Amino acid sequence: MKKNIAVIGTGYWGKNLVRNFAALDALYVICDIDKDKLDYFKTKYPEILTTTSFREVLQNDDIKGVVISTPAALHYNMAKEALLNDKDVFVEKPLSLRIEEGKELVQIAEERCNILMVGHILHYHPAVLKLQELVNRGELGKIQYIYSNRLNLGKFRTEENILWSFAPHDISVILMLLGEMPRGVAAHGSSYLNKNVADVTLTTLDFQSGVKAHIFVSWLHPYKEQKLVVVGDKRMAVFDDISDEKLLLYPHEIEWVNRIPVPHMKDAEAVELEMEEPLKEECQHFLDCISSRKTPRTDGREGLRVLEVLQACQESLERMGEPVSLQRRLYFAHPTAVIDEPCEIGEGTKIWHFSHIMSEAKIGKGCTIGQNIMIAHGVSIGNNVKIQNNVSVFEGVIIEDDVFLGPSMVFTNVTNPRSFISRRAEFEKTVVKQGATIGANATVICGNTIGKYAFVGAAAVVTKDIPDYALVVGNPARITGWVCECGIKLTFSDSIAACKCGKKYKKSGDRVVEIK
Repeated sequence: MKKNIAVIGTGYWGKNLVRNFAALDALYVICDIDKDKLDYFKTKYPEILTTTSFREVLQNDDIKGVVISTPAALHYNMAKEALLNDKDVFVEKPLSLRIEEGKELVQIAEERCNILMVGHILHYHPAVLKLQELVNRGELGKIQYIYSNRLNLGKFRTEENILWSFAPHDISVILMLLGEMPRGVAAHGSSYLNKNVADVTLTTLDFQSGVKAHIFVSWLHPYKEQKLVVVGDKRMAVFDDISDEKLLLYPHEIEWVNRIPVPHMKDAEAVELEMEEPLKEECQHFLDCISSRKTPRTDGREGLRVLEVLQACQESLERMGEPVSLQRRLYFAHPTAVIDEPCEIGEGTKIWHFSHIMSEAKIGKGCTIGQNIMIAHGVSIGNNVKIQNNVSVFEGVIIEDDVFLGPSMVFTNVTNPRSFISRRAEFEKTVVKQGATIGANATVICGNTIGKYAFVGAAAVVTKDIPDYALVVGNPARITGWVCECGIKLTFSDSIAACKCGKKYKKSGDRVVEIK
């Protein structure tokens, strides 16, 4: 094998990368700004070049792969420079410290057809690979719950907190085992040694499939522990990287007696494994990918998924444990808007200042939700709806596509409200059909339907159903004319009206229909 690998950074973990790539006879140069470390490696590996210049590494055409094991804050810039100099890159976790940076690295690698691999070492651990096989084969049954502990005393860091230092491994494995991204996370933690650098964090991941996962990481712990527990409805599995028996299966059973669960404990079964050093397997995989040009098992996109979860966890940590959604936002929400999960909000929708979207609400694509709007629990709003300032859309209201709701118009949902009597079971349905307009300060009494393309004038009070295309004004609202789909008032002659937009209509009594 041709020696074409450069290892950048030879600290706590970098020295292990040097050892493995040297053992694989692939190491060409070691790069570090610490000359004392380089002197040590010169005596240990006299045939391998050393340098303090990262630029020198990038300019050397004999070097095909760059392995970055520097502090996390340097990962983005160094990986970017290496990719732009047509090097294949293996960067230790995390890929970067910001999602935008991670996305840029993935884009550069894909555009330039370079290998980008992230050091999520547990993907190469024989016990974890076996665990994945057992999960995929259904040996554990339906996965119900996962938790992991990654605990130790030190190594303390100041450039990254414990969440970013320890949790990427566990996040990566949990995503691999479940094959899905969490829909939300919540993280709690505390700083004891350095201000604003969390030493202990407990993170909860909530998945659409119903699985919950907990990740407990700490570098303020009296002993070392690296344990992952996967609970299925058939079996439970424990991966313990500190133990000699790396993977154990527990065939416990739960019997329901008189509607009460009764556990039946059984002895653990050790899973036989052909153990290899995971880091060696990971290094070999990078070399294989350089040769074959195949996508790494832990490629840039896998690293980006972990980064998205980490950043959401960090956001929750900074908000004192407030849950953070990972549902991909294809809409805009002003920072002052409050959006209760879960809810559905369509692509291109804009939600402005001080608005509140309650859980289970459904809002379509391309909507504009103005300032100080309240969308109640379970309300359905169609596509391309415009809701002007100071409108509350209460439970029981259905808004179809292309509806316009003017500023400060009012919906009700109970006909005889009393503050001391709950009438939630008596909410009446109000429907605003496609293309209708309701003017400023109008009031719609519950239980009525506003027809297609109807036009309710400003300050009108709707007390009964409004037909399609009707123009209504006053209190109570009464029909004073008819409007085209485009909003222009129609003039009928012998029951036929033609709008200047080209559409034609026929009137029969209090009913108007478009002539196709």
